[in-house]
Amino acid sequence: MMAGNGFFPGARHAVTLVIRGGNGSAEGAAMSGPLYVPVLPTRPYAADAYRRLRPEVQGATAPLWSLPPHHGLSPSALAAAVRREVAVVGKAQRHHAAWLDAPFADDTHVLPLAAVLRRAGTFGPLRPVTGPERSARQQQSAMATAADSGDGIGIRVRMPGEWDGDTADAVHDLLERTDPRVPVDLLLDLGGVLADRPDAGKETLRALDAMHSLAAWRTIAMIGGGVLQATAGALEEGWYEQPRREWKTWCHVTEGDRAYLPRLRYGDYGAQPAASLARDTRSGKGGPPWGVLRYTTEQSYVVAKMLTRGDARVAHNRTAARRLLDMPQFRGPVAGAAEAWLRDCAYGSGTGGTGNFSTWLWVGNAQHMTYVVHSLRD
Repeated sequence: MMAGNGFFPGARHAVTLVIRGGNGSAEGAAMSGPLYVPVLPTRPYAADAYRRLRPEVQGATAPLWSLPPHHGLSPSALAAAVRREVAVVGKAQRHHAAWLDAPFADDTHVLPLAAVLRRAGTFGPLRPVTGPERSARQQQSAMATAADSGDGIGIRVRMPGEWDGDTADAVHDLLERTDPRVPVDLLLDLGGVLADRPDAGKETLRALDAMHSLAAWRTIAMIGGGVLQATAGALEEGWYEQPRREWKTWCHVTEGDRAYLPRLRYGDYGAQPAASLARDTRSGKGGPPWGVLRYTTEQSYVVAKMLTRGDARVAHNRTAARRLLDMPQFRGPVAGAAEAWLRDCAYGSGTGGTGNFSTWLWVGNAQHMTYVVHSLRD
């Protein structure tokens, strides 16, 4: 199903999106939209990765920005923390539409978050998100924000395992309470798609079969995270590869002939594990003297160990970068800012040195998003 094309082997052709009514019938002319929906944390490195994308890649990418957990904060401290995070994202996102979600907020956070999220629209079209499993208070707040902005609302439906048919009824009930003038987006979130979910594609089709006709969805996206958490054991040799199971699931889902599939858009968690978004950013208590740099190929993620300290740090990190450059799948510095940084890191050119955790995260995410967009488009 995949054909090669120079720098981006394994690319799939771009889709044409047709908006359909609640009964599945076509409602208008074919229209284009973003090809790719990555879930990204509202962290400076993720905003930096998005900002560094070339305009044609940025324009095809509509992130689902995810606020981190903020456990134990007072309402005023919570509002201040979220304002800072939204400001970071807003500076990068001001020219294109995206979604902004607070998936880890509890009911006590709804009111202090509401005021901040309503003002998030001043940075650009940052659409609120809700879901069928969320509290009535959170749902009402997201709906009110969407009605005020007029730019729509994301309905994020979690499916961490088998599809539960009752979820479609819950989504239907939620839509019944949504202003019919507000555009709605279906964001089917599979969470982690790892080796323990061989039937993820089949379950995704069951979910989409049940929900695609519930509304005149402006967007229908399936989102899955296939990146494993790196461990010291896996990195004993300084290097390993792991399969892109979420991409394999996407290929399985889209090879069929269901009428709604040409409208379906691909999403993932960038070049990070899905579970990493649930980490409280204030809970860091040090860590190992190493991090990782991930590079995306057609079928796998290549994971290189990078050192954060020690006399051998610079030499080790330059060697790891050169090893990535030597891969046949390396797309060259012309591919984007991430590949250019890898070249400079490998050969000691430029002023960026060999990086740190934040550097490796923006590089990994930027190269991944660029590659995914070209794979979907070409």
